[in-house]
Amino acid sequence: MHVVITGASSGLGMAIAREMSASGADLTLVARRRAALEGLAAELPGRSHVAVQDLSDPTHATDFLAGAEEALGPIDVLVSNAGSLTLGPVSTFDPVEGEKMMAVNLLSPVRLMRAVLPSMLERRSGVIVNVTSVAAYVTLPGWIYQSASKRGSAAFSEGLADELAGTGVHVMTVYPGMTDTPMTQGGLEAYGRTGLTRLVPLGDPAEMARRLRRAIDKRRRRMTYPRSYALLRAFPRTAQLFASLFAPRLPA
Repeated sequence: MHVVITGASSGLGMAIAREMSASGADLTLVARRRAALEGLAAELPGRSHVAVQDLSDPTHATDFLAGAEEALGPIDVLVSNAGSLTLGPVSTFDPVEGEKMMAVNLLSPVRLMRAVLPSMLERRSGVIVNVTSVAAYVTLPGWIYQSASKRGSAAFSEGLADELAGTGVHVMTVYPGMTDTPMTQGGLEAYGRTGLTRLVPLGDPAEMARRLRRAIDKRRRRMTYPRSYALLRAFPRTAQLFASLFAPRLPA
């Protein structure tokens, strides 16, 4: 089984790579940092192919796919996991940085999902996993670019799952909450570790990766981790009201 994982050089992507390789999959590892990818590939038990790609440019987001298929064969599973997170109020947010987040979190995943579809449809087999965020459920002050990009990405894969019903191609949307990764830690540091941010429970990347592999095997439609964050989807209006009233603000 050939699994492509974007954002594989750290955090959730690295954990997913370790889990999938341990289960016997061949991996294409995608990220910007070659040294980090090669270091990960060296420790994995199975075959792996390293693909250095900057997903902030959607027009080239799929450039690595041909080389990946040449190295390891047709793609059976795409895990679109790469993400970008920068926090700040819209009034002072660098619009270039905002557009970069839109590219990495929404536009490039859409390009990748579209690119792997024809072959999967022809084979009537394949899995597309789109890793978004619980920010797709609730918008927080300072997280607006993040929420908008993740909500758009989630809407795309949720709709694609319906569109592909009966084709043999399965689509799963993943909604990670706060997980102990460098990206999450950076986001929390932006608040200065005060107020509610000190109480936020952090999920374990390795545990999420294990649950993700099982969810793929069971062809689940969506997955939220930690599970407690599923309440945000079940009660979106209440969750948004709570966030509006009590969410911490970024320091000036």
